[in-house]
Amino acid sequence: MALKSEIIPTGKRVVETSDLWRRNGHRGGVMWFTGLSGSGKSTLAAALEGRLFEEGYNVVSLDGDNLRHGLNADLGFAPDDRAENIRRVGELAAMLTHGGMIVMTAFISPYRADRALARRAAGEGFQEIFLDPGLEICEQRDPKGLYEKARAGEIPDFTGISAPYEVPTAPEMTIDTGAVTITESVEILHDYATRAFRLFA
Repeated sequence: MALKSEIIPTGKRVVETSDLWRRNGHRGGVMWFTGLSGSGKSTLAAALEGRLFEEGYNVVSLDGDNLRHGLNADLGFAPDDRAENIRRVGELAAMLTHGGMIVMTAFISPYRADRALARRAAGEGFQEIFLDPGLEICEQRDPKGLYEKARAGEIPDFTGISAPYEVPTAPEMTIDTGAVTITESVEILHDYATRAFRLFA
């Protein structure tokens, strides 16, 4: 029996992506922040979103915690659920990108295969940003007290402790957020984003 997605035709676009980009004055794309809990993903994604918005860019931020209260509320943290979580986010980010948005995503997204699917969905506008302060720094920060609970065995399948994190092999950018300040990181990311999503005539 055919899967539902295989028998439903793809919807036709009324407005072409290139036309949306021209109206916005920039290309759409995804800044995919990945890294361990406490590496600074949500902080930097939100800061970059605010900076670009003030400069007139069409931007939106997708955060792991927020989506797990809505779109992905039915998912847990087992490997299959993690994969489905990222699959949904990748497809949503791709749709927003084709709609002319610059999308900031803040997800641990621990598996390379899942990040590769998100990249495939978004296409050439996908920018993988690996935040890597090291596990020790992430544990020292532990803003939600999660590492302490994971070490105590209260949280199973916790990335970096009892579940794996597969380090990106060829990210577009790596930032050591243990050595580089938030202000410096935002400046680096802003410069990169404005170049990556520049609209050429």
